Amino acid sequence: MAIPDYQTIMLPLLEYLGDKNEHSLQETVDALANRFNLSDEEKKELLPSGQQTTFHNRVGWARTYLKKALLLEATRRGYFKITQGGLKVLSEKPEKIDVDFLTRFPSFIEFRTLRHEKQDDATISTIEVTDQTPVESFETAYQRIKDNLAVELIQILKSSSPSFFERVVVDLLVKMGYGGTRKDAGQAIGKSGDDGIDGIIKEDRLGLDIIYIQAKKWEGSVSRPEIQKFAGALQGHRARKGIFITTSSYTKEAVDFVTRIDTKIILIDGLTLTNLMIDHNVGVSTIANYEMKKIDTDYFNEE
Repeated sequence: MAIPDYQTIMLPLLEYLGDKNEHSLQETVDALANRFNLSDEEKKELLPSGQQTTFHNRVGWARTYLKKALLLEATRRGYFKITQGGLKVLSEKPEKIDVDFLTRFPSFIEFRTLRHEKQDDATISTIEVTDQTPVESFETAYQRIKDNLAVELIQILKSSSPSFFERVVVDLLVKMGYGGTRKDAGQAIGKSGDDGIDGIIKEDRLGLDIIYIQAKKWEGSVSRPEIQKFAGALQGHRARKGIFITTSSYTKEAVDFVTRIDTKIILIDGLTLTNLMIDHNVGVSTIANYEMKKIDTDYFNEE
């Protein structure tokens, strides 16, 4: 089944705590994952940031909302249990518990008021009806902005001159720690003039190994024969490692080919290239920074 949203998790979470024992978040996550019959892939699915699993995040927010309604309480660091109020709710045998259900509790109303005191009713309504947790909504919006930026970048790269494309790749590789200095990298790349880049670059600043690089602006997918020619070029230079960079994509046969040869070849398609540019601030600039924070429980530990 699909990973349930955080509101769907609320009632099963409260029912799990109905044994009146204290539980950690991780054991609760594991128990609920089994209850929802999640597959291994669903259990491992990550948020766009890759910092936390989606299901763990949703259980955490379901716990937060139930806690704000005083249906469960923290017992010690990392542990919580059901309250008398929570047991009373379970005795009513509700069909579901969601945000609308929790509005019957004054403490939850206060939480919503504090959380949205600077937002209008329409904004509050939009936030509360979504199936995503606040963290998911934030990360989804960030990923959408990043994806749109990547599309713009690839369009610019495809319309750029070969020399400018060469400069972009050099800047990116240096930012990623390859090629020694930019001067070294610039001298090593761009020798062939084959509508792209064809040369060697240091793997590290000390030059302990070298990497053969080819980069092409391409229309349509790069096929296996092109990668085979690149592999042959590597053998001719006695090179063990290579990177093939394109503004396009690769065919399935091309991707499969590099997995079955001894030479290590990394294929970087247009999407990967533009995401690397964004991650390493090549051709993009920062317009705003947002820090996501959480309570530092160690700070409030009075022991």
